[in-house]
Amino acid sequence: MSSFESMGLAAPLLKAIENLGFTQPTPVQAEAVPAALQGGDWMVSSQTGSGKTAAFLLPVLNAMMAGGNNSPIDLHRVIGPAGLILCPTRELAQQVAQDAIDLLKNSKGIRVATVMGGMPYGKQMAGLRGALLVVATPGRLLDLAQRRQIHLADVKTLVVDEADRMLDLGFAEDLEDINHLCQKRDQTLMFSATFAPRIMSLASRLMKSPGRLELASASDRHAQITQSLHWADNMIHKEKLLDHYLRDAELEQAVVFASTQVETDRLADALAEQGHAVAALHGAMPQKVRAHRLKQLRSGNVRVLVATDVAARGIDVPSITHVFNFGLPMKAEDYVHRIGRTGRAGRTGKAITFAEHRDRMKVRTIEALTDQRIPVAVVAGLEPKTPERPERGGRGEGRGFGGRSEGRGRSGSGGGGRGAFGGHGRSSAPRDFGGPRERDFGDRNERSERPVRESREFDDRPRSFNDRPRREGSAPRSFGDKPRSFEGGAGKPRTWGDKPRQGGEGSKSFAERKPWGDKPQGDRPNREGRSFDKPAGKSFSKPSGKSFAKPGAKPGGKVFSKHSGTGGHGGFSSRGR
Repeated sequence: MSSFESMGLAAPLLKAIENLGFTQPTPVQAEAVPAALQGGDWMVSSQTGSGKTAAFLLPVLNAMMAGGNNSPIDLHRVIGPAGLILCPTRELAQQVAQDAIDLLKNSKGIRVATVMGGMPYGKQMAGLRGALLVVATPGRLLDLAQRRQIHLADVKTLVVDEADRMLDLGFAEDLEDINHLCQKRDQTLMFSATFAPRIMSLASRLMKSPGRLELASASDRHAQITQSLHWADNMIHKEKLLDHYLRDAELEQAVVFASTQVETDRLADALAEQGHAVAALHGAMPQKVRAHRLKQLRSGNVRVLVATDVAARGIDVPSITHVFNFGLPMKAEDYVHRIGRTGRAGRTGKAITFAEHRDRMKVRTIEALTDQRIPVAVVAGLEPKTPERPERGGRGEGRGFGGRSEGRGRSGSGGGGRGAFGGHGRSSAPRDFGGPRERDFGDRNERSERPVRESREFDDRPRSFNDRPRREGSAPRSFGDKPRSFEGGAGKPRTWGDKPRQGGEGSKSFAERKPWGDKPQGDRPNREGRSFDKPAGKSFSKPSGKSFAKPGAKPGGKVFSKHSGTGGHGGFSSRGR
């Protein structure tokens, strides 16, 4: 294995590495740092906790030092950064910025600025003055760029950390915008724990003929982490399993991953009631609260951190010995990032997953991605009550729940058909439910069998539901004369929400009442001396003392235009023929 001295790094960096206690580079550092120092675009895939941050910080900072940036910082000089590092979350951006500051303690002239959401604009804009290295989240960076508070045209090296998560969170368009703003750069580096094909396809469009370094195969990842899977019956069962492990004396600190922000708060409250030193962490919290809780975790005041996937990115606490997947991740790639919070820098750790039987497909997807089976474990006294059933379809040696023990496909007899309830395969004989079916599914008579109905009036039509009995002696009603069913008669209660009756006399028919908006009804009787089309003393076409027709219009013509010209824009005229 090569040493840091053989990489050709600047003396201030070597001194800082020595002060930080690093003696030998990790495998990813030994491969990625020399490759990046030679130039060109690179995509690097390595497991979390393997030293990826230093693998891209060292070549970026070394290039700045080689460029003669060793003079005192001029805070009045507003220039663009030479190096830009993009991170998907605020916590990761803060961690990367702090690592860069630690490596620059023996250097002069290089200032690091952090740009991320949740922080005051004024403070961040002041920090950008004279900064040669900017660590940012995409959203806030583009916001400042649109305000012309940062210039990215001078960027020489662009680094995208946690590239797969960056694209999963919907930052694809933001990355393309940033790519356009610093398109004159010399180098692009992308680091991540995994590179799915769809992510590689998009990343390759942002890079120029990138090289690829994959330093750990899927089966070799997290070899220092002991993984186990517990099947649970329900949420209460999972909580009991979690409480059992949290009381383990070997557990120093743990991260418990929940699926949603609501579940994160609820679970943290439940653990606090059980006496655990716990804190919740998710994206809906103010940045100051998130930073304070991470500080408590690093100081040891918090033993258990309940977090979502986004909030936990970038957490690098060596004392985290356990990771619990209380809720399974939406994407299998997130499982790799989750368990990477433990077993960092060569240490060992445990990753324990709780899954209900409905989560079995997610478990299989995770196992397919990591190319390894997660061993099933059982806690004495907390065994799942739901028995494990054979693999669905009977194909292969995989494990499953809810399958059938014989045959292929969904048939219990080995055929291609769908088996009936009880495991019986479908036979060629007709199904028997107490006798052969003579009619189709609807059980309706054929039209030829139906009795011929005599024509009848509306009044003889069968009554629908909720109809009241017809009053004795009442004359047949036409459709338009039907009383409003919700008004009732005098002295009868009205149903909820009905409009009060008008006047104190008995109920009025629908035609006698004045409807809302005075809209004419079809069966409304005509009033003497007045018609709808031409109200008394009023006309829509020729108001009294006013005419919308231009002088000289033909009689009988309907004119709706007040323009006298022809061919003009906005004509609304319509003349009768």
